[in-house]
Amino acid sequence: MALLLEDIVKSVELLLKLISKKSQEQSYVDPNLDPVLLVPGIAGSILNSVDDKTGKKERIWVRILAADHEFREKLWSKFDPATGRAVTMDPDTHIEVPEDRYGLYAIDSLDPDMVIGGDCVYYFHDMIVEMLKWGYQEGTTLFGFGYDFRQSNRFQGTLERLAAKLESVYIASGGRKINIITHSMGGILMKCFMSLHVDIFEKYVKNWIAIAAPFQGAPGYIGSALLNGASFVEGWEQKFFISKWSMQQLLLECPSIYELMASLDFEWEHVPLLQIWRQKYDSDGNSTVKLESFPPVEAVSVFMEALSVNKINYEGADISLNFDVEILKWANKTRELLCCAEVPDHIKFYNIYGTNYETPHCVCYGSEVAPVSDLRQLPTLQAKYINVDGDGTVPMESAKADRLRAEARIGVHADHRGIICDHHVFRILKHWLKADHDPFYNPINDYVILPTSLDMECHKIKGLQVTSLKEEWEIIGDDQNLEEEGKPLVGSVCVSCTGGDESLQEEACATIIVKDHQGGKKHVELNAVSISTKHKEFV
Repeated sequence: MALLLEDIVKSVELLLKLISKKSQEQSYVDPNLDPVLLVPGIAGSILNSVDDKTGKKERIWVRILAADHEFREKLWSKFDPATGRAVTMDPDTHIEVPEDRYGLYAIDSLDPDMVIGGDCVYYFHDMIVEMLKWGYQEGTTLFGFGYDFRQSNRFQGTLERLAAKLESVYIASGGRKINIITHSMGGILMKCFMSLHVDIFEKYVKNWIAIAAPFQGAPGYIGSALLNGASFVEGWEQKFFISKWSMQQLLLECPSIYELMASLDFEWEHVPLLQIWRQKYDSDGNSTVKLESFPPVEAVSVFMEALSVNKINYEGADISLNFDVEILKWANKTRELLCCAEVPDHIKFYNIYGTNYETPHCVCYGSEVAPVSDLRQLPTLQAKYINVDGDGTVPMESAKADRLRAEARIGVHADHRGIICDHHVFRILKHWLKADHDPFYNPINDYVILPTSLDMECHKIKGLQVTSLKEEWEIIGDDQNLEEEGKPLVGSVCVSCTGGDESLQEEACATIIVKDHQGGKKHVELNAVSISTKHKEFV
């Protein structure tokens, strides 16, 4: 039965490919666009396991049937400190990323799970569809780069593949320099590549746009993932997917995960802490309960003790999977490399980050009434978070701190995954990529206005209907002070129309007030009145 269901799933996948290929036929292609390369973050690439003896390929990430079993058999790995590589435990297989559709297939829809009634696990799908509408064409101006996200962001094998990809995109597009768009950990990968291969980066790249990149880490999310694992789906669908425990065992041997821990040399406005309500006993047997807080460096000893007895059973053998100090050393060297990275002079860098979502920053275990007596209990406990502003995964403070020469840094109200299918982000990208043909866009000021909250109210004043709009907008472009001597900017607009009959008169008036707001935003208030003397129509 299981084999039959798997055959059905594969048949559905093939059907979806054919439908997708047909739906991507374009009526409009813009030959003047520069090529774009899309680079995903962690867990954002389809991975295939390849049998070294038979050459048979089998999808391991993401899949439905037997997902947890195959994940443990084919993706669990051990870190080799000599090479910096996460080596798959199964010695007879290796991991490959499919290259179909010029690399886009592996980062588009990760899993067509309609068979169990869920939505497709999209990654760059919406952005790809949107860019095709702008005139991009797969294989000519639109490409993707998937990779084995278990590996370090400075793993030589990945960097060599990326160098080859940049060269092939450059050639396929007729010698045009490339716009790179990265999401999440893809930004860390690209920063490593830029630092280690600046000559190649400078030769082939025109612009780099980083979206939701954890430049200084994702402390809360990664800390709890190392101790408790991570779940990508909720509810009954977890039965068809990877368990949190299986995921945790993978993450403990992934150098890429350690590279996303809190940056040690960054001056945090809010220092990420690991907090534990501890119960201790004195020599007389009296107990006390105290909340202990550990900053990033001190938290390492807690991770080591908490995971000191962690083991897995692989093919009948018990294997210890503790917090790996060798991986941590490797990750610290990666972070040193990232600190030294610089954007070459003729390349433009842009940073888009998510805001307005509660984002894990500090992690707390236990409580005053249910304290922790043994740190080895932590993997079995539920983590509680102290949240900060961000995209739900990466704190805004981390995402903004790229430490690079940036043309612009822009906050968008979106969560970590949703930000790459957000229409405001599309609007920004379209302009930066020069795929913008909007006649109303103001190229002189280079402003894009993004609504983030809206309050509308209608009322009557002296028989006239008045509509008041209050909204916070982010005004993007050069940093310019819109106020003089601390006073808000006030402007007004009046429009009138009079027909042949003087009784036919319409008038619209608006007063605009712009005030400074927190986070570099502007608070905009618009009061509009429209009058029609004959028809008594009010807008």
